[in-house]
Amino acid sequence: MKKAILLINLGTPDSPATPKVGKYLTQFLNDRRVIDINAIGRFLLVNLIIVPFRSARSAKLYKEIWTEKGSPLLIHSLDLQKKLQQQMGEEYIVELGMRYQSPSIGAALERLRKQKPSSITVLPLYPQYASSSTGSTIEEVFRLIKGWEIIPDLKVISKFYDHPAFQKALIAQAQKFDHSQYDHVMFSYHGLPERQIRKGAVHYGENSCKMGDCCNSITVNNQYCYRANCMATTRLLVNALQIPVGKYTSAFQSRLDNKWLKPYSDKIVEELGKKGAKKILVFSPAFVADCLETIHEIGTEYEEIFHEHGGEKITLVPSLNASEDWVKALEVIVKA
Repeated sequence: MKKAILLINLGTPDSPATPKVGKYLTQFLNDRRVIDINAIGRFLLVNLIIVPFRSARSAKLYKEIWTEKGSPLLIHSLDLQKKLQQQMGEEYIVELGMRYQSPSIGAALERLRKQKPSSITVLPLYPQYASSSTGSTIEEVFRLIKGWEIIPDLKVISKFYDHPAFQKALIAQAQKFDHSQYDHVMFSYHGLPERQIRKGAVHYGENSCKMGDCCNSITVNNQYCYRANCMATTRLLVNALQIPVGKYTSAFQSRLDNKWLKPYSDKIVEELGKKGAKKILVFSPAFVADCLETIHEIGTEYEEIFHEHGGEKITLVPSLNASEDWVKALEVIVKA
């Protein structure tokens, strides 16, 4: 009898063509956890405004990062699945699913069901917990599996930013760069609406979330707070890499309006350029695989902003992707 591991990432369009990108955005943005407003408002906003007007622009961006093999996110994820399968050996079955588009979670679960595993470990590939990513993914797994006649032992790993094996893999990637050669180090995390952070606090009966010092340590009340998880990730990396106070910043990218988590990564880049910084090193610890947000947003858009305000070079530390350290870390995380 074999044990199963289901790796899940967010997803990617099947191609950079505008209709395919529109299909991806439609599925993604209609998720009630992603745009957490009333169902009618979300339907109108997504299907009548965002998708019709954003699909072509997003398709253009995807074309800039697309490779001969396809989407970087999918390529890295498939490579990770293959290498983890080799690492785990015949005792395990490793499958891959995407929350949105292909390969779907449903298809991955069906393949596992037919192989009759004794247990399934579900591992969403998001280091820090967020309702719109981790929560949505776990909910989808439960929705799909609830109709099974036999549900095997099920283990869900909701976050792993603080797991020593994950930290070790991140540090190994970081040590390929000499941070002392840069004027500033930025840790850029994917942004979220502030209201989603506050909703998480209310879940535990807390109404004191201030988006500030309450995230300076992990407590029973904020253990699943995305902002607190991100700040803790930065502290762990800064301590390990011995980056001096004042030489680093935690920030949030990909915002849609001014009510998202602050500070904003693009504004930090702009400010650093104006202050005379010439070289910035950027980590993206919320992404385990390079994608549109890392390759283009940081590597291209932020570079242009930095140049416009006097800077010279932004260096992006690659995500873990399918590195040997990351594969070994996943083995430890799954077996823990």
